[in-house]
Amino acid sequence: MSSPCARVRRVGLFGGTHGNELSGVLLVRHWQQDGAEIQRPGVEVKPFLTNPRAVERCTRYIDCDLNRVFDPESLGRPVMEDIPYEVRRAQEINHIFGPKGSDDAYDLIFDLHNTTSNMGGTIILENSRDDFTIQMVHYIKNALAPEPCPVLLIEHPSLKYATTRSVAKHPVGKYQI
Repeated sequence: MSSPCARVRRVGLFGGTHGNELSGVLLVRHWQQDGAEIQRPGVEVKPFLTNPRAVERCTRYIDCDLNRVFDPESLGRPVMEDIPYEVRRAQEINHIFGPKGSDDAYDLIFDLHNTTSNMGGTIILENSRDDFTIQMVHYIKNALAPEPCPVLLIEHPSLKYATTRSVAKHPVGKYQI
């Protein structure tokens, strides 16, 4: 269980994990040009375009789904010419924002997505025992009230997540239609 008093010093804001989901791409590009609205004293906030080749082609991915290759096998794979683009990109992201599972990993990553499901603005969590993200979700839900903000918990005791956001100590997905 994480400490509820742990200080957040580094936050990643990801857009474009799937290149055809443009809301996060537009936000990341906006924040890269003018990050004043996301900056806070004592916190490094880094907007990051995760899959630029797929964004350029406006397709979900080039070789494989970037949001499924943050597993130890893919992250530890030797870099060779025939390595899939998204596996290489996962290794780069892990180098910048991780390493995954380490004390040096970013504290928090918000991975912004779109969906065609009727979910509205939904927060995705992978761990119900992470005190920090539970408190953060509570704060977000109160700040947005009376607008609804559903939370989807995709926790499974034997599943190790290989998502883009799983590099962070506190991973959070955000889906918007």
